[in-house]
Amino acid sequence: MSALLAGLALLLDALLGEPRRLHPLAGFGRLAAWLEARMNLDGRGHRLHGAAALTLLVAPGVALAWWLQQQPVAGALFGALVLYAAIGLKSLHRHAEPVAAALARDDLGAARAGVSMMVSRDTAALDAEGVSRAAVESVLENGNDAVFGALFWFLVAGAAGALGYRLINTLDAMWGYKTPRYRQFGWAAARLDDVLNFFPARLTALSYALLGRTRLALVCWRTQAPAWDSPNAGPVMAAGAGALGIRLGGAAAYRGRTEARPALGQGAAPQGGDIARALTLVRHGVLLWLAVLAMAALLAWGVGHA
Repeated sequence: MSALLAGLALLLDALLGEPRRLHPLAGFGRLAAWLEARMNLDGRGHRLHGAAALTLLVAPGVALAWWLQQQPVAGALFGALVLYAAIGLKSLHRHAEPVAAALARDDLGAARAGVSMMVSRDTAALDAEGVSRAAVESVLENGNDAVFGALFWFLVAGAAGALGYRLINTLDAMWGYKTPRYRQFGWAAARLDDVLNFFPARLTALSYALLGRTRLALVCWRTQAPAWDSPNAGPVMAAGAGALGIRLGGAAAYRGRTEARPALGQGAAPQGGDIARALTLVRHGVLLWLAVLAMAALLAWGVGHA
């Protein structure tokens, strides 16, 4: 059943994409911003305040989803709809493809504007290689955050798992910065997001490796990921870069300050065409997961009817 519901959710995403208006995550983000402004006044909130805000925002929805998914028939439909809302595969294409198209026609201004919607780094001074690097890194990392992570937790805990994962991932994206305002208040969101992504990130990295230059991807994962600041983004992007045979990482500017990030992958510098290759890697990863789920379902059915 889980495989069928996952396939239905992915089909809805492919046909409809994410809602342009009244997206539930957009409403959740506005509510989170409102609550943060009151519980983290002038950045004085502590870890306990952040944990309390996270609980207030996430627990009621997850509890309701857990109850609804227990209902026969309606629970299955609800689960597919929640997973559809949690997955952002088509959205990933919608953001990345215009960047690749702008680079293909040598419109660096449009490419910078497009990639600025995908990443938090400064993009105004990026050259074509820098834009390509930023876009590919975003595609690979969000392949986990917006696709495989939600799929994993849906398979583990149904609609409640997918919803809880996506809400916490959203809070981490809003509050998980090591800035004076969020260093303490965003601690709970950042740490919980790290915990929830531990297994999905490594399954994502393995999927990338199996679908690309496997040996190189595994070597990059083993040798380069430990040096990356994020314990989950490191394996995902190192394996993805190795699978594609390109070099990612390196220096990047954030809020006017340049950060010297470790190198990831091996091979040529990324170009505009590598954005499409990264998207293909994510798509093929989704097909691989669906194939594995279908095989597991058939095996379980065969064992049950033996």
